[in-house]
Amino acid sequence: MNLNRVRSVQIYSIVNSFKLHLLPPKFTNSKVINGGCQMSRSLSTTSSVNSTGQQDDVDSKLEPADVIFETVNHKGIITLNRPKALNALNLSMARKIYPQLRAWESTQKFVIIKGNGGKAFCAGGDVRAVTKSATEGQTLYKDFFREEYKLNALIGTLHIPYIALIDGITMGGGVGLSVHGKYRVATERTLFAMPETRIGLFPDVGTSYFLPRLGGKLGVYLALTGYRLKGCDVFKAGVATHLCDSSKLPALEQDLISMKSTQPQDIESVLKKYHDQCAESRKQFTLEMHMEKINETFSGTTIEKIMEKLRAENSNWSNETIQNLSQMSPTSLKISLKVLQMGGELDLQEALKYEYRLARRCCENHDFIEGVRALLVDKDNNPQWQPKTVEEVTPEIVDSHFAPLPEKEELTV
Repeated sequence: MNLNRVRSVQIYSIVNSFKLHLLPPKFTNSKVINGGCQMSRSLSTTSSVNSTGQQDDVDSKLEPADVIFETVNHKGIITLNRPKALNALNLSMARKIYPQLRAWESTQKFVIIKGNGGKAFCAGGDVRAVTKSATEGQTLYKDFFREEYKLNALIGTLHIPYIALIDGITMGGGVGLSVHGKYRVATERTLFAMPETRIGLFPDVGTSYFLPRLGGKLGVYLALTGYRLKGCDVFKAGVATHLCDSSKLPALEQDLISMKSTQPQDIESVLKKYHDQCAESRKQFTLEMHMEKINETFSGTTIEKIMEKLRAENSNWSNETIQNLSQMSPTSLKISLKVLQMGGELDLQEALKYEYRLARRCCENHDFIEGVRALLVDKDNNPQWQPKTVEEVTPEIVDSHFAPLPEKEELTV
């Protein structure tokens, strides 16, 4: 499919905070992207806005980029470009996307964000680099969560429509880059999860605001268990707003950027056309048979009460859920439940401020460091949580995670 339009492409160099995953060093004027949609593009070396509000000159030799920005017909397109790392979000990317979105608010009609590589939209944040910086006494972990959460807040308050094409793995940081926008388009390949309690963290990136607003206690269940939603379930759960066959994403993108009128009803009309054509949209929600049990058991006001309700249920589902929860960090379970209970009453910006406190405390305490070591570094899958049991996690331990930071270190969005 030929797009007879010229794209102005702004390509940024990678900051060496994280492991580099290189883009092919040369582009031609006619480049195949999205598996067969041929784009004719004019490569621009104009200046781009950096995170300090100053301008960086783009090197004429087009250095490899971890995120690519394009404009077509007054529509901005963001491509996450770390396919070998499943497009995991790092500090470099967050610092580029934020100012570009700010600039596009006044110059573009809407924004599309997508991931490169076909396997993932964005599989999360670079938590290994984050925990490494914390153990070495560096400030990267503070900077990463601050910049990431500011970006989440901006997406949630953007003055122009924001369309996330969440094809493939969408977890952690990838959830934060998508769910706060107006439109989230999933495919049959989408895999959604917030698995943070398994590594000693908590459901962050604004999901303490988003998840409690799903139907019933589904959000609490997803947050505490890390349950994975696939394909149509991402839509049925309320995470995605629309579905589209992955093979038709290039055509959907083409139809969107070709739009002359970009009123909400016009955008929704295009998205609905592809949703109605998608076979996934006609499938049943796989958790439907368990929703009554989820709403009952996860209505417990404490982790202990949730476990008590699960034991009383005494079904295959409840016993499997107990086994799953027993593998999570006890501290993570308790702070996660509390922040979800709070988040249901807060706006996004307020929720993110509490999340920033929690993220800082998790990096400075034991379980997050240990969880990343056990699951992602040494991969022995045998984390030694401290405390070891839910009962040993006292209210004082939980409250210490929520305590205010020094005034100058609090998150401002």
